[in-house]
Amino acid sequence: MISKPKRKKAADPARAKTSLGPRTQAKIGLGSRTRAKIGLALAGGGPEGAIYEIGAVRALEEAVEGLDLNDLEIYVGVSAGAVIAANLANQLTTAQMCRAIVKTEPGEHPFVPETFLTPAVGELLKRGANVPGLLMSALWDFTSHPGEVSLFDALTRLARALPVGVFDNEPIREFLAKIYSIKGRSDDFRELARPLVVVAADLESGQPVRFGEAGLDHVPISQAVQASCALPGLYPPVEIDGRYYVDGVLLKTLHASVALEKGAELVLCINPIVPVDTVRGVASGEMPKGFLVQRGLPTVMSQTFRTLIHSRLEIGLAAYASRYRGADVVLIEPERDDYRMFFTNIFRFSARRAVADHAYRATRRELLRRREELEPVLARHGLRLRIEVLEDTARDLWSGVSLATATSTTEVVREMDATLTRLETLLKGV
Repeated sequence: MISKPKRKKAADPARAKTSLGPRTQAKIGLGSRTRAKIGLALAGGGPEGAIYEIGAVRALEEAVEGLDLNDLEIYVGVSAGAVIAANLANQLTTAQMCRAIVKTEPGEHPFVPETFLTPAVGELLKRGANVPGLLMSALWDFTSHPGEVSLFDALTRLARALPVGVFDNEPIREFLAKIYSIKGRSDDFRELARPLVVVAADLESGQPVRFGEAGLDHVPISQAVQASCALPGLYPPVEIDGRYYVDGVLLKTLHASVALEKGAELVLCINPIVPVDTVRGVASGEMPKGFLVQRGLPTVMSQTFRTLIHSRLEIGLAAYASRYRGADVVLIEPERDDYRMFFTNIFRFSARRAVADHAYRATRRELLRRREELEPVLARHGLRLRIEVLEDTARDLWSGVSLATATSTTEVVREMDATLTRLETLLKGV
């Protein structure tokens, strides 16, 4: 299940007409025109998380009247979410990002997962070259201190030869630097029309670092995002001004508090990092018992990481209610038993397209399901949930971004989504 804010009772329309304060009146056009302070906070999740977020932000922008995701009060991104947040702050539209998943636009650079998963050959060779020296040193220590140092203790120094990252994150920086150098965009935080904060963690102090804020706004956006994506074990730490930085998700999942501290009254949050729940899949026979273990160490580590991260997120969201009274936080996540979001090979063109399309439709379903909760929240900030758009079953992600939709992949996803909707309706009647 998706983690959601506590449901609030819908406001009484009759009372609402006489109880609107000056700030609310201004936001919805009843008083002087005052901009609603809306922020966006995006979490990580690797390449598949970025593709999920692209589909989700497209659905969100279509479904909320008055929402312009290229003109918000503050953008906050961490890890893969920093890529999407930086793109939006740099005036790349949700439609452009959707098209970039599946095709190359004139003058643009395609979004491909290979950019994020380039083997760190240089790092592997450099560390491997240290093995002979480390081995000789270990043997010398063992033979020189008989009875004091065991052979196992001596050989532990070989761990220094292990690479600090198996993938190279320099292609990520190069990719972003290219797309921010064209069409009037910028790789400089100080030149953006709206504030952007990219969160990383200082490896040597364990403290969060907010690139884009005063004192750290001289760092190129592309390099800040590279640092924010540097998940230990996958990518090497990124050196900036003599300090080493790693993935900011190690400290917090969303860092939505950054937007709240900047005065955002409504923060829209998207988090792809949720643990998968295989209970339904096992019960229905879709997957065998012990499915995650059978997939090996990477899947077990991913599930462990996702569980820890999500548990911390729920605690953090609960604290926001008391720390930032009067502000609203809307969280959007994939369902835990939505297996398409967890076990898809996004290196395949068709799979990337299917994941984005599925995220788009899943987000639309979730917004519609939560309409009673979300409508009054959005109304407080001068926004309206477009129910007529959400109920339009013919609406399609790709036609909305000027791409053909007559593909077998889209038809399969559409049929699956229709089946899920019918099943949910039946269950509600039980």
